[in-house]
Amino acid sequence: MSTPRTKRDPRSCQHQHCATLHRVRRGDSHAPNETALTVTPPAARGSISIRPERLDTRTLNRALLARQSLLERSAASPLAMIEQLVGLQAQAPNPPYLGLWTRLREFALDDLTQAMRARRVVRATMMRGTLHLVSADDYRALRPVLQPVLQRLSLQTAHAKALRGLELDELREAGIDALRAGPLSATALGEALRARWPSHDTAELAKLVRSVELLVHVPPAGVWDSHQAATFAVAHAWLGTPIAQAADEDAADAMLLRYLAAFGPASARDASAWSGLTGTRERLQRLRPRLRVFLDETGIELFDLPDAPRPAPDTVAPVRLLPEFDNVLLAHRDRSRIFDENLRAAIFSRNGLVAATVLIDGFVAGVWKLQREGDTATLMVETFKRPRAADRTALQHEAECCLRVAAPGYSRHEVRLSVLGA
Repeated sequence: MSTPRTKRDPRSCQHQHCATLHRVRRGDSHAPNETALTVTPPAARGSISIRPERLDTRTLNRALLARQSLLERSAASPLAMIEQLVGLQAQAPNPPYLGLWTRLREFALDDLTQAMRARRVVRATMMRGTLHLVSADDYRALRPVLQPVLQRLSLQTAHAKALRGLELDELREAGIDALRAGPLSATALGEALRARWPSHDTAELAKLVRSVELLVHVPPAGVWDSHQAATFAVAHAWLGTPIAQAADEDAADAMLLRYLAAFGPASARDASAWSGLTGTRERLQRLRPRLRVFLDETGIELFDLPDAPRPAPDTVAPVRLLPEFDNVLLAHRDRSRIFDENLRAAIFSRNGLVAATVLIDGFVAGVWKLQREGDTATLMVETFKRPRAADRTALQHEAECCLRVAAPGYSRHEVRLSVLGA
């Protein structure tokens, strides 16, 4: 279906409509989830038993959507939203931009590009050894917490075989020395290492340096539509401030609490799956007096911040388009709060790609792609089953708004809605 071009502001075109069409029910978001307190006849003086409340899948879904600004778009800045989400997955350049668009009331592509160029946001290896966009402040705070596990993971990869008797600290020092004069591409870094170790596989050594050293990607790598190979800079030089190589327990605690604020209620295994850190269960037990504790439908303990939003399960969830690699699909070990396990093959490819997805009633209900060719930009949505008429209308609108933000230079916009297998 072709969409006539209009001169509406691409920053905010979708939000008035969506607020009217899908207004989120307001009220006391905590009331439905108060922990039940039961006083048991004491076997010993002062004995009190607390029975945690069970949270069903829809309640966990609405809590996740609320914290991810997917129930109602936020008035926050792009920088503030990136910090609220504790970073955005950034394996490819464009998904973080669309992840912000779907969560913010006002957003233009240049908002994020300028934040990256101004060094307020950086692209770097973070949680689980994957690329993320994080604020400069969060890089300084979180990377030291992650550093031990990133080093351990690096030594478990095939790249570590290239060490062949070299000490990792020696390699790291050589890598930093090579980067002192300025940012280098992966190839140039490998060539600089070859001058010192000509008999080693220096391309593999360079990969090891990139994965374990505190480096950031230098724009234009990582900005919208960039196809330029990454160049790497030493993080403390790029940000103009020292960065610790290791963190204390308070910093690790703070990171875990940030995770719960963005993705809770969550189990110890959920938190470990997100961060890649070990010892999460013990840390949660130590933090337990500061947290609310629930159970999921299978009896697994879930931890949360006491005052975090937990909307009622019947809260209306608007249609949303999520980009590839979106956080909500990757931040838990048990992902049933966002998609049915039977849909995994339609969302995750065998080579590690994660599809751009459609949320209907809060759960993954389809996939979508943006295709740009000639003067036409086409957004193709494929739902797993036929949507209701109201949801189809909302999908059409979201797709049109996405095109206005993601393809402003194309004279023709088209939206194609289809049903898988139909």
